[in-house]
Amino acid sequence: MVPKGFIRYQVLQSLNERPMSGSEIITEIENRTNGRWKPSPGSIYPLLAWLQDNGHVKELPTDQSGMKRYELTDNGKALLEEQRKVSEEQQKMVDEQKKMFMKFRKERFFAPPFMGAPWFRPPSRKTAELRDSIRRLMESFVELAMKLEMQFSEQVMEEARKALDETAEKLEKMNEKLRGEQDE
Repeated sequence: MVPKGFIRYQVLQSLNERPMSGSEIITEIENRTNGRWKPSPGSIYPLLAWLQDNGHVKELPTDQSGMKRYELTDNGKALLEEQRKVSEEQQKMVDEQKKMFMKFRKERFFAPPFMGAPWFRPPSRKTAELRDSIRRLMESFVELAMKLEMQFSEQVMEEARKALDETAEKLEKMNEKLRGEQDE
């Protein structure tokens, strides 16, 4: 899963540099994302067909290797410029979110509303430690979510799910133990 418009922008940007085949575009995008993401042929070739049908790219005469290459048309260069503007706006929004997150982090305040009144009482040392752990957990989770939005990784997503499941399971066991002690 990648941000909306990411593939189209990457294809247009690649073709803006030089004429390329579909497989060359796939390799170029994989290189640009430092190997984090490689688009499938099923996402590139239909997009190339759509770009060609809409006059954004044109197919060059097949070379001796039999490989089809595409190049941007003036219409495609205009679309690329539009995509750049959209990308810049998205980046501004991400930067603003990061600023807000960093401000939140600097204030080092976190009292989840779902935790209820006991968390707002003058904290004992142990309560303060627990509150700090919750804050660290939430900060890490929010930061990870923001990074995954920009650089999706199936592996990181799966690792995060496992870590959260393990933590939830441990907390559930603690709750069961405390329920059992209350019933005695």
